[in-house]
Amino acid sequence: MLEILTADALSPLTHGFFTRKGGASSGIFHGLNCGPGSSDLSDAVAINRARVASAMGVEPDHLQTLHQVHSAEVITLTTPLSKRPRADAMVTATPGVVLGILTADCQPVLFADAAAGVIGAAHAGWRGVKDGVLEATIAAMEGLGAKRSEIVAVIGPCISQSAYEVGPDFLEAFLDDDTENARFFAQGKGDHAMFDLPGFGLSRLRAAGISDAGWTRHCTYSDEDRFYSYRRATHRGEADYGRLISVFRV
Repeated sequence: MLEILTADALSPLTHGFFTRKGGASSGIFHGLNCGPGSSDLSDAVAINRARVASAMGVEPDHLQTLHQVHSAEVITLTTPLSKRPRADAMVTATPGVVLGILTADCQPVLFADAAAGVIGAAHAGWRGVKDGVLEATIAAMEGLGAKRSEIVAVIGPCISQSAYEVGPDFLEAFLDDDTENARFFAQGKGDHAMFDLPGFGLSRLRAAGISDAGWTRHCTYSDEDRFYSYRRATHRGEADYGRLISVFRV
């Protein structure tokens, strides 16, 4: 059975942060791996994505995902595309187009102005947030008629601060941008620090002036039964990792 997490703030629009449960993949990908860029069997990934599309009430070719590159690039969709564009966020006001974001520790962020019928979805790792992908998504939604003051955003399952250890160069780069960024770091072992990715994301969303922003408070690293995690796979020396999917439709 598929497990789909939802957020009250995004209701009544159809959406879901899918866990890894209910999929056809096996081995290190066991579960609902929806990443075509992984080394998983392509047939298994296709089955998994078809199950997600069915849960959203559309055909598989209406489930749109991106070739994600940790950028601030946003695509405006009026119809599903046959090829995955290189970008990290999408917006649409077209009924039946399903926006899908793939993650395995980074933040999947779903946006909505329900009154205007405009939605967005962003892949938001630390680099993308730092470079402005969240603000760019909001601006693209405004281009479709959304009002910034009416947009709500929800961050789905991602790595939490207790699991996100970073080195001194990482911390220094954030402090060079803004010394106020120190509030997103806690002391780690030695000269390392623990980074609060969802806290950083929420601060940028709220500073952008949207009406409501929240996090589902699920940690991908610490809950192996439900979530894939790039960092957990790296720590274990595994060759690859699965990708979770978060989806949204008007």
